[in-house]
Amino acid sequence: MRPTSPSSLSISSGAAGALIPPRAAPDNSRGLRHWVRTELLGSPINVVVTALITALLVWQLPGLLSWSILHAVAQPDADACQSARGLGACWGVVSEKYRLILFGRYPYAEQWRPLVATLGLLVLLVASCMRQCWHRGLVVAWVLGLCGFFGLMGGRLLGFSLGLTPVSTDQWGGFPLTLMLSTLSIACAFPLAVLVALGRRSDWPMVRALCITYIELVRGVPLISVLFMASFMFPLLMPPGTTPDVLLRVLAGITLFSAAYLAEIIRGGLQAIPRGQLEAAASLGLGYWATQRLVVLPQALAHVVPGIMNNFIAIFKDTSLVTIVSLYELSGAMGLAVNGDPNWRPFKLEAYLFITLIYFVCCFAMSRYSLWVERQVTHR
Repeated sequence: MRPTSPSSLSISSGAAGALIPPRAAPDNSRGLRHWVRTELLGSPINVVVTALITALLVWQLPGLLSWSILHAVAQPDADACQSARGLGACWGVVSEKYRLILFGRYPYAEQWRPLVATLGLLVLLVASCMRQCWHRGLVVAWVLGLCGFFGLMGGRLLGFSLGLTPVSTDQWGGFPLTLMLSTLSIACAFPLAVLVALGRRSDWPMVRALCITYIELVRGVPLISVLFMASFMFPLLMPPGTTPDVLLRVLAGITLFSAAYLAEIIRGGLQAIPRGQLEAAASLGLGYWATQRLVVLPQALAHVVPGIMNNFIAIFKDTSLVTIVSLYELSGAMGLAVNGDPNWRPFKLEAYLFITLIYFVCCFAMSRYSLWVERQVTHR
């Protein structure tokens, strides 16, 4: 057999390397042009709807820009706002009343304390949403963070003075109160809802009947009634001389109310798990709680992530109802700030738009985090 020379090998390898490998066709399914063509102009109905919405925007947008920006008054001058009334927005009411809106009746000279406490709570919430922070140290951080929050807000912790001016809970208000109530209500309602959902599917008749009674009883009354009973009627059932703090009573009412709705959402996820998985877990020797913790609950909760997050957003917004028991959270503090001053009372709309922006930013952030969780669960 005739040996192959090195020169011929180099020539053949060079010829093979000169071949252009096949390439995929250009992808035209991305970009703004493709989105407009498929989503806005993809069908005759889409074209008509797009045209109508565009015409509405062209009709209303100039007036909205003129009112909100061009002729708006930004400085806190009530006379200037009165002169521009009907022509432009009075953002001066926000400049004048923002501290009362954000912190409620909290003492003016001590408002640095709720500011620091709120920032710390927000840092903990953001860290809890990051996977790299999911370890035991986060639990310790939450315990220390909540102690710091209540210590700064009240000036005392577990009966011990911290060297700060004591501030009673009925003076707490604004955004710190909204954030604290919603965070603690969600943290307490979720594990309670899991237990109630499991109890409603229990084989024990008494446990099942108790959970069904609790769910139906709570769902049969509005939250405002639950808050009223927790604030004014619950102390009548306590021993004489024992009256829990109104903030604790309100927190318990929101938690119990939210847990009932959340339990039904989780129960829907539990019903989606095939019974064969329970039988397979039993055949491996897993007990009831091990089966629920390792097999059932991870899959069930993954099925109902949108419903759970929707309930969390509802809890955040439902805190606005605590005004009925004289706790002035964000919306209540806004009403207190504007209605109490006749010079700024005509500009309540601008103040409502300000707190609407705060609510929207918080709810939108929770919604986007929910989508991230859904993607993580789907591609797990």
